[in-house]
Parts: sequence; C-alpha cells; structure tokens
Amino acid sequence: MHAQALKWMFDGIWDRSERYLARPVSDGEPILEARNVTVKFGEIVAVNNVSVSVRRGEILAIIGPNGAGKTSLLNVISGFYKPLSGRIIFKGMDITRMPPHKRVKLGLSRTFQHSQLFMGMSVLDNIMVGLFPWRKAGVLSFSLWLPWARKWEEYAREKAEYLIDLLELHEYRYHIVGSLSPGLQKRVDLARALVQDPEVVLMDEPMAGLTREEKEDLARAIIEVHETHGTTFVLVEHDLEVVMDIANRVIVMDSGRVIAEGRPEEVARDERVIQAYVGL
Repeated sequence: MHAQALKWMFDGIWDRSERYLARPVSDGEPILEARNVTVKFGEIVAVNNVSVSVRRGEILAIIGPNGAGKTSLLNVISGFYKPLSGRIIFKGMDITRMPPHKRVKLGLSRTFQHSQLFMGMSVLDNIMVGLFPWRKAGVLSFSLWLPWARKWEEYAREKAEYLIDLLELHEYRYHIVGSLSPGLQKRVDLARALVQDPEVVLMDEPMAGLTREEKEDLARAIIEVHETHGTTFVLVEHDLEVVMDIANRVIVMDSGRVIAEGRPEEVARDERVIQAYVGL
C-alpha cells in the first residue's frame, strides 16, 4: 500500500497536531525567516543582527569562511541555540522559544555535519526512528504488540521503504549503518529527516568529508527530492562547486554578518565575497 494511503488510514496512530498550529504560507511569502538574530558566546559575537528569508520551494545555500557564523545561525533556526536577540518565524509562527522536537513536528527538519545516526542499527531502522516523535502507541502497546503498535510499525516501515527507493539505498536497507561509507551515511541521514514529511530541511555541511563521487550522489538526491516533493532546502556549505550546481540562491556570511546575497553566478563575481571567502 502506498505511504500516503497509509497516512490517511492510520492518521490517529501518532501525534501531528502541532503541524496544524502554523498557518498556510501564501505565494511569495517567506516560509522561514530569521529576523535580526544575534548570538553571543561570552564576548564573541557569532551572529550579528542577521536577517534571512527563505522562500518556499527553493534551495538556499549559506556560505562563508570558517567562523562566519553559518552553523550558529542554523542552530538558532533549528532550536539548538537560543538567540541573544531576534526572532525565528516559521510559516507565520514565532518559534524562537520552541524546543527542537516541536519544530520538527511543525515541518522543520535537520541533518548534521557529524552523523547523529545509530551506528549499530540498520538503515531501515534508522529511518523508521525518525518517526518516533509522532508515535502515540506506548511501551505497553509495543510490548504486547497491540493493534496501535502494529499499525504504527506498518506505516513507518512503508514510509521508510519509499525513501530507501527514492534515495537509491535499496541494496543497503538491512546493512548496519556503521559499516557504510560516509556518503551513504549522509543519504541515510537525509532519509531520516525526510521521513518526517518536512516542508523545510536544514543541512549543515552535507558534503563535508565526502569524495567527489559521493558529493555528486548526494547532490543528485537533494535535487531529486526538491523536484519530486517541492521540499525547501537550506544548506550551510563550504563546497562552492556544489553550491553553484544546486543552489537557487546564495547568502554569504563573514564575521557574523550577511555581506552578499543573490543568484550563485552573481555572488561568485562579488568582490566582497572574493575577499572574504577566497582571501584575495
């Protein structure tokens, strides 16, 4: 049975109520915004009054030299850091003080530069774990294998299998994640983020540590998801070649500030970017 049909049939199995607290976003309105965000660590200003808007359905890349504040901004958006000042708006809702797991339920998902996968579990199980925040069936239901538990298991497995096929992981579905290459682990991490039906996926340096071939495979996977599902992506990335190939728009940060924004080809010619990012 198709995953969408299972979703409709078993909608009462897990708690998705937070998703409906946010209002629909009209055409042309940002789906995600950071407004005048400042982050400090002691006397160090990591993010300095930064405002960023993310349009629905785009692939936005945030680039810049080490220490520019890119990951700190991503951590504020995903809820791992609390800003000194400023707000995060998602689908018209102020989520600045909302914990990360509630942001996930709203449709804001996240992958990490360093894998947060369960290395001793299979690819299939790692992806299914991504649905855990919505599970309503309790420990007793699973211990006794009651109907709610069986229905949740059926839905989660069907959803995971769909993503395994989409991201071309079918031959690895039962492999232990710790035995896989970094490139495959990154695809599993993406699949686990996507199993949550996110509207926006935040990715922190997804290409870090990958070979050229692995980068191409992951880039193709991101483009495939973007084109088939209309998922919005925000990538913090160092690899300019990848950014130029897949991003619709680029924001450049340096010393905690946004110094340039535009289409990839425009940003690549910007003298401020060349000076800050390339060091010329």
